[in-house]
Amino acid sequence: MSVADILKQARNGRRISPAEALELYRDGEFIHLGAAANAVRRAQNDPATATYLVDRNINYTNVCITDCLFCAFYRPPGHKEAYVLSREEFAQKIEELRAIGGTRILLQGGHHPDLRIEWYEDLLRWMGAKYPDIEANAFSPSEVTHIAEVEKLPLEVVIARLAAAGLKGLPGGGAEILDDDVRAEISPKKLKTAGWLEAMRLAHKHGLATSASMVIGFGETYAQRVNHLLRLRDLQDESLAKHGNGFTAFISWTAQLDTVPMSGLVRRKGLRPAGAQEYLRNVAVARLFLDNFRHHGASWPTQGVAIAQVALNAGCDDYGSTMMEENVVSQAGTSTMSSIIVEEMQVQIREAGFVPAQRDTRYRILKRAEVEAEA
Repeated sequence: MSVADILKQARNGRRISPAEALELYRDGEFIHLGAAANAVRRAQNDPATATYLVDRNINYTNVCITDCLFCAFYRPPGHKEAYVLSREEFAQKIEELRAIGGTRILLQGGHHPDLRIEWYEDLLRWMGAKYPDIEANAFSPSEVTHIAEVEKLPLEVVIARLAAAGLKGLPGGGAEILDDDVRAEISPKKLKTAGWLEAMRLAHKHGLATSASMVIGFGETYAQRVNHLLRLRDLQDESLAKHGNGFTAFISWTAQLDTVPMSGLVRRKGLRPAGAQEYLRNVAVARLFLDNFRHHGASWPTQGVAIAQVALNAGCDDYGSTMMEENVVSQAGTSTMSSIIVEEMQVQIREAGFVPAQRDTRYRILKRAEVEAEA
């Protein structure tokens, strides 16, 4: 089947196969991929609106024993720059978020070998009691799996205990490429594909909000990208059928490799890190293939404002979050901003041709910006 035929059928709501997705990656021109993805986005969401989230990313610790080649943020135990945030530091950051009308804290850290599950539970209970208006989304699949390994507990027990302590969502970080050949090369100590998927499967079972992520530009093949997308689509089918609760959204970005060991590996292979054009092609293919994901997010922190605006017209319906603070991606060498004020985000969404609407984690609209009158 030709690329044109595949795109026509995708526009009409037919599920495309992995082989057809591979064909789109190999031979599809972005102008056609983007147009088809935009048509699907408009059919699944309000065509006039692009959403955003006011939240803050808090990296509660930078201590990690996983040694991923693409990470410049982590520090080994005992390093002079290693830290674990105090409650006072947490409180200051959360108060700053509340002051701008934020609704969510995203907690992410490393695989700290000495933090026990009670530390995480106590933190969640403290946040819930002191800041009941702020939702806690925290601890990626690799982090909760690490906690289970430290405690020698079943993963489901850990997720259930964290949910009982106040956890509302499990972020989609750590997916990178869900193909074990890639993972063995870039993050050999991190959990494998099956482990990431199992953590998300259990999160769905326990009613948590989750997102699915993808990072391209590690030298992976198009077939490995399709493997990643297929595993997400299959799990979404399963979770929605069993629990009525699946991934809220899909977000992809390019690996930021300027200052990390992984950059040398990619270049030794004779490859270039993925750029803006490759990112936008991936955004479009993902929208067309992941037909059971209603929401797709742009990544302004890694791609920059201009490319994120294009992404809103190439399959994405969400501009992402204000973040207020970002340390992991920025330390890997990205030259874009690490936070953004609400007013500027609204301006950027309007410039892309949409009405901005503030949402919560599950994409419920909290506040829709007024349509600006024409001059």
